[in-house]
Amino acid sequence: MSRLIHAKDIIGFLFLIAQTTNCFSDEYNETFFKLLSVYLTLLVFQMDMLYMNCVCVLKACFKRIDDNLVNLRELVISDEPHLLRRVYHEQKNPFLLMEIKALKKRHLMVSDTVQMLNDIFSLQLLATIVMTFAEITFSLYFYIVQWKESVPIVNLEKQIWHAYFITSLLYYSVKMGFVVWACDTGKDQALEIGTTVHDVLINTSDKQLKDELQLFSLQVLHRENTFCAKGLVVDASLLTAIVGSITTYLLILIQFLVTSKSCSKSTSNTTQAT
Repeated sequence: MSRLIHAKDIIGFLFLIAQTTNCFSDEYNETFFKLLSVYLTLLVFQMDMLYMNCVCVLKACFKRIDDNLVNLRELVISDEPHLLRRVYHEQKNPFLLMEIKALKKRHLMVSDTVQMLNDIFSLQLLATIVMTFAEITFSLYFYIVQWKESVPIVNLEKQIWHAYFITSLLYYSVKMGFVVWACDTGKDQALEIGTTVHDVLINTSDKQLKDELQLFSLQVLHRENTFCAKGLVVDASLLTAIVGSITTYLLILIQFLVTSKSCSKSTSNTTQAT
């Protein structure tokens, strides 16, 4: 996981730094605003990657808790024939109870961290979603307009910015996809803990262990470990909604474009007739 985290951060940073070569022009004001735009994009990228890294770390914590529960289940199953022995109650049972309590406490700490992460990054994540939606929608509309009107791009600067828009479209799409993937897999990993707790509960017959596991199950049930931005849950359904909304608004913009051209043609024909 650390390789993935460092690789995406380095590749994204180098990609945005490479975009500064497109910012230089003859006018100083234009160069300044372009560099400022790249700087703000880099700042937002670092914040988004920080959020994604935190989500990946929390997912690893949930995975560690789930793995410990799986090992605990194997231990309970292997010791099941000896549940009525006095040695088991004196040695194994206290150890298992301590382990379950420790896992329950660890799960509570990680769940509190998820809630804290949602509180801290909610506005920033919501802004990222809105920026991604607007950037992809209007970039696609820009390309469709150029393709529809067959606008030739002969100027070198226009060619550079045309390539910049294409890379920008890919950048926002890939970044949003990575963020949604991290949040969705993190939520699924947190849900697996509840399933594993019930597996351990089914495979044990000790009353103390069952009581502690039932408390653990209630804790997992009441702590909804989802990554959200001001109530907007970040998962695969959000990605589907974004794609659907982009398609809808893109069709609306194209319809306005076609309607405006039809109106202008009819107006010119009426003027020529009169």
